[in-house]
Amino acid sequence: MKRIYCTVLLLLFILAIPLSALSQPEEPTIYIIKKGDTLWGLSEQFLKDPHYWPDLWARNQKITNPHLIYPGQRLKVFSDRIEIEEAPGAVTAPAIVTPEEVAAGKTFRVNGGEGFLLEKELQPAGYIIATDHDRLMVGEEDVVYTDIGKTYGAKTGDTFSIFKKMNAVKHPVTNDFVGWRVASLGTLNLVELKAKNSKALITQSYSEIGTGAYLMHYRERRREVALKAAGKDLHGYIVETRGGNISIGAGDCTYIDLGKSQGLKIGNLLYVVREVHPDKLEAKGKVGELPMNVIGAMVVVEIGEKTSTCLVVKSTEAIYRGDKVELKRN
Repeated sequence: MKRIYCTVLLLLFILAIPLSALSQPEEPTIYIIKKGDTLWGLSEQFLKDPHYWPDLWARNQKITNPHLIYPGQRLKVFSDRIEIEEAPGAVTAPAIVTPEEVAAGKTFRVNGGEGFLLEKELQPAGYIIATDHDRLMVGEEDVVYTDIGKTYGAKTGDTFSIFKKMNAVKHPVTNDFVGWRVASLGTLNLVELKAKNSKALITQSYSEIGTGAYLMHYRERRREVALKAAGKDLHGYIVETRGGNISIGAGDCTYIDLGKSQGLKIGNLLYVVREVHPDKLEAKGKVGELPMNVIGAMVVVEIGEKTSTCLVVKSTEAIYRGDKVELKRN
């Protein structure tokens, strides 16, 4: 009986070994990058999916150019993801690149000065009709006068956002009218009211403010925007930049020709892409179209029916009006 008992214990011990081993964290394969390696190639080699590399690039701030990873960098290769191994003594956060974890934890701050495209005419709440001492331009803590008064239903302390309608925007490809570029200038509070006008104090300014700027009921625009997984693949264009600049980079804003009606959502991450052409034109017919070059990434922070405002969060070179953008499902 004793022998049978010991045999049973031994069998249970042997059976328990693989169960405990299965509960251990997956041990990654360590790969040291060699000259000539690309994220496209590494994604194909280890994950059998060359299209995974834009996710790896966009979620790792250490990789400034997706085609310039450096020999000697160490990668941790898991069955479902690739991580950049931190150098000894590094204090930055682990380079986790799984879309689910990024969508749950990565956020971007917007301050309300991003502006937007006005797709159709709207009726402002009022206008700035004069400035203190007839100054051409004013800013924070300056006094202005509005055409909003008691008959409008306004009260002392009411807050309004200040905007300025800028140029008409036409699509860079079709030349169709897209909307009016609207600059967000700041906010003001009404401090003294009469029947048909009021005195106001500018409480915040993103840019110079002058007469003619229009007022809208205040809506809090400063917030954190969390990344949201894409529900579908979309393709569009940058139709304008926040300041109307010829070129922009990380930290600036763009306006694109995608919105709610196309299925875009606030928090979606888009890639800015540019076509690559063969050195010789006659080669195009033989090799076909080359893969797009990814030059930037941006997050949707405001959305309209057919247009959206995006914050550029990464760029490897100058981004221009007319550049293509892509939304890809993970």
